[in-house]
Formats: sequence, structure tokens, C-alpha cells
Amino acid sequence: MEKIQELANRYIKIEEAAKAWEITARRVQILCAEGKIQGAVRIGREWLIPANASRPVDGRTRAAKEKAEGDMPLPRKTPFLYMSDLYHTPGTADKVGEGLAYNHEAQVLFEAELAYSRGEIDRVYASANYLLNKHSGFYAVISAGMLLAMCAIWKGDIAMWRKAKIHIAEAPAKNDDDRDAMQLAISAVDIMLYSVESFPDWFKIGRFEPLHKDAFPAAKVYYAKYLYATGYAVATGVLKMEGVQGLSLLSMAPYAIEPMICWANANNTVMSEIYLRMTCAAVYHNSGRDEEAVRHIDRAIALALPDRLYGVLAEYGRALDTLVEQRLSSVDRVAGERVKELHRIYDAGWSRLSGVIRGRRIVTTLTQKQREVAKLAAFGMTNKEIADKLHMSLSGVKQALLSVTDKLGVGRHEFAAFL
Repeated sequence: MEKIQELANRYIKIEEAAKAWEITARRVQILCAEGKIQGAVRIGREWLIPANASRPVDGRTRAAKEKAEGDMPLPRKTPFLYMSDLYHTPGTADKVGEGLAYNHEAQVLFEAELAYSRGEIDRVYASANYLLNKHSGFYAVISAGMLLAMCAIWKGDIAMWRKAKIHIAEAPAKNDDDRDAMQLAISAVDIMLYSVESFPDWFKIGRFEPLHKDAFPAAKVYYAKYLYATGYAVATGVLKMEGVQGLSLLSMAPYAIEPMICWANANNTVMSEIYLRMTCAAVYHNSGRDEEAVRHIDRAIALALPDRLYGVLAEYGRALDTLVEQRLSSVDRVAGERVKELHRIYDAGWSRLSGVIRGRRIVTTLTQKQREVAKLAAFGMTNKEIADKLHMSLSGVKQALLSVTDKLGVGRHEFAAFL
């Protein structure tokens, strides 16, 4: 009872704030959702507002809009604005962007991240350059640098990639917390090419305390990607880890990722849930558990379709082979064709950029079936195991391996470096 009374003394409800500030309850609810009332917390469907909170300046007034043109702090302390709780309901992404009109920098950033999620890369490129040239705040600069790096992957542009990482490294950090966020941003860019070397030691064990809590939804996403990339590298023999070999590490990853998916769902962070589910699906698929992979793909598709987040789905084509296209086409044929086209663009750019960075030619001429066979061979599976998993004849597997060897110019023990 004492704790309940303490909460009652410290917080007020939306209706009480509306009466005190002489505005509608609906307006107070919107201000809470937009992060404009400092200290407001959401419990279930209810918002609790600190009793001593001041009425925010109305961002719709002329004076507020003029102020918004300046360098304003973002409504969340994270470079991953679209993964925060600002976007908490599928189908509302555009409205969230419109609701950020009180903070021009935040609006540009959120809408650019949303455009990336839709595969609208030219728009992303323009927004990233705008934020960088405007000398925006710390988190916006990091975000813009990351967006530029993402554009570089889609375009296969090594010069743009290097420029983007320089922008991130030169963001105006003021303290160690800022530098930790900067390090995560660099690592988040590298993980898109399956490189795990730049992640700091504290992050590798899943400790997110050096980051602001607003960045936790994104941190979970990149930790899941780190687990997948590490497990994949071990499975293909690219990374040696004492006491671990084959698919053992990859097979264990869901034990860490599944709870994070539940957390994202409970906290209504739509974008982080989509990414977590797609990453977990990639883990299951590459571990030979397609039934579990499909469960997550279908849920991710249901979350992504209302806001046409086709770019996110296209990113996972390499990791999930044809599963995404198959599941999406059965629900929305037009969306399936769009994702297929976006994946073709992404895969070409990714292969060019990754090939330059690795100093190897990433082959894009393999058929989908040849890629699947080559990947399983890189995992160390025998021809019979590959045939059983892909429901192929043994002679079919042998023929596919001969074709892959001919195209790559290397034996099966070196396949991983070219896929």
C-alpha cells in the first residue's frame, strides 16, 4: 500500500495533466507518445506523468517551429530512432514521422530511417547528406553516417562506405557514453558485411549498460546479428573458437534471441521486433530448422506489410535463401515481387562492396540451389547430408558442387570466403 501511495504522490494520470495544463487528454497522450513530457512512463496502455512535470511548449506554434530549425536534441538518446518506442504500432510509421514536426532534425532522421526500411535508397542518401552538412547533433550525425554506410552497401560503393565510417568516427562526442554509442554504430555498420571484429568486449557478452536505455532496442538487434554472424563464421570455419565447432554455436543462438523477441513485443518496438525475428529465422534456417524459421518470418511479414517495410525483408535474402519470397508471395504477390527486386539490387551491391573489403570476388552467378548446396558444404556437411536436407538426389548434389567449384575456382573447403 505504501508503494502504491508513493506512486500516486509522484505521478498523475493523463486526465489530471490535461486539466492542469488546460489542453485535451488526447493532446497529452500524443505528447507522451512523442517523448515530449520528460519522465513520463507507459504502463500497459496507461501513461503516468511526473506530478511536477511542466507543460511542453506547443510544437505547432510559429515560435516553436522556428526553434525546431535549430540544432535540437532528439526525443530519444539513440542514433536508432526508428527502433525506439516512438514507432510502436504497425501501420502508423508515417504518422509518427508527421508527429515529429516539432523537432525538424528528428523528423528528417526518422523519415530517412523509415525510407531505408522501405528500400528507398536515393531518398535515404539525400537525407543523410542533409544531416551531415547541417552539422547536426551527436546522435543525428552518427545516424546519418550509418545511413550513408547502408546506402553504400546497396550501391556497392567503397568510397561512400569509407566516408560514412569517417563521419561516424568524427561525431561530436562529449563523454565516454557518447564514445560507446559511437563504437556500437561502427560495429552495427560492420555487421552488415558479417564482420564481428569491431564489437567492443562489453558488447560481446551482451552487456548494454554503457549505452543509454533508449538504445537498448537497437542494441538487442545488433547483438542478435552478432550471435548469428559469429555462429555462421564458426560453422564455415572462417572463425576459430576454442571448444566450439560446426553448427553448435549457431544452434544455441535462439536461446538468447527468443527472449529478446518477447521483450521487443512486450515493449511495442515494432522495428526491433522485425529485425530480431528475421535474424532468429536466419539462425533457425541455417541450423536446419525451417519450421521455426517460417514462424518468425510470417510474424515479421505481418508487422512489416502495413508500412511497406520491404527493404528490411530484402536484406535477409542472402541468409534465408528463398524462404522470405515464398512466404511473402503467398500473402501478397505484389509485395513479394517488390522484395525480390530489392533483394536483387541489395545482393549485387553487397557482393561488390564485400568483395572489395575482403579482397576476394564474391560470386553472384550461382543459382539459388547452387548457393544452398555450397553453403551446406561450407558447413562441413557430407554430400548425403546435403541431399537429405535439400531433398535432392545424391547425383544432383554432386553436379551442383561441380558447378560451384567451376564458378569459384576453389574446392569446397574454401567456399565460405566466396559466398
